[in-house]
Amino acid sequence: MNLPATPVAPLPREACEALHGRDLLSIRDLSRDELLGLIVLAGDIRRDPSRYTGVLTGKTLATIFEKPSLRTRVSFHVAAHQLGGHAIDLAPQEIGLGGREAIEDVARTLDRMVSAIMIRTFAHGVVEQLAASASIPVINGLTDFSHPCQALADYLTMLDMKRRLHGLRLAFVGDGNNVANSLIFGAALLGVRMTIAAPPGYEPRPDILTWARRHEIVTGAACRVVSSPEEAVSDADVVYTDTWISMGQEDDAEERRRAFTGFQVTDTLLDRAAPDAIFMHCLPAHRGEEVAPEVIDSARSVVFKQAENRLHTEKALLCALVP
Repeated sequence: MNLPATPVAPLPREACEALHGRDLLSIRDLSRDELLGLIVLAGDIRRDPSRYTGVLTGKTLATIFEKPSLRTRVSFHVAAHQLGGHAIDLAPQEIGLGGREAIEDVARTLDRMVSAIMIRTFAHGVVEQLAASASIPVINGLTDFSHPCQALADYLTMLDMKRRLHGLRLAFVGDGNNVANSLIFGAALLGVRMTIAAPPGYEPRPDILTWARRHEIVTGAACRVVSSPEEAVSDADVVYTDTWISMGQEDDAEERRRAFTGFQVTDTLLDRAAPDAIFMHCLPAHRGEEVAPEVIDSARSVVFKQAENRLHTEKALLCALVP
């Protein structure tokens, strides 16, 4: 895999050692080298999975899902199994996180029984509380603020398809949501030039952009927000979108559909990007809303490669974080 010339990322095994015992709540928890190290490690595991068989022997991953899941659930469970470990799924009604049982008590209990926790929930504060009370690694499988596991797979996919990350032009069309936040953090660390097109009121939070711009000086990244999808995708190497209506926003569905009128990624919009541009979506997708069927089902779409890469990056996270 070709990586940016400067600086050099850690070798996969060095990345493992540097991250042992750490939490991953957001991409901004990582340094540039650590992020690149995880991407390199994921590629190494994908190329030669036999080298990593048994890495998690005797280890158990607890997974907590307070939101529905396909890719996150399957990728973490399969990853743990293929690395020689075991995953146990904890349903919300079984533990009553923060209700039937205090978050701190859940953390301290699991501390004594499992090797790591992966949680997919609504409020980011829940993940922060869990991590603060647990001595084992806590991995954020998705919150309303951040989706670091998705961003890892996304940047591995971009590297696969474009053979570089530094200087890559990424356009995100749609809601400034948790996926957009994580892509922004990654772009700032990796030197990606990212443009977000969002309607007024749906832009990423100012503090997220401020964090990103502090890193741009060092990495050569650029992050800007515009209101025109056409402007955002102009000459882009990658065009990315996500659902307009995330889990928990169903009551605002019609208001959101009105606000995002004109933000659908169509063939016409994608044609404004670079001739060899790829289309990305984290799934689940709603054909006819944020993306036209002829785009997501075309040869330019790499959405299922993204989905597959969730498995490889989840393996990398478990190898790196679980001591």
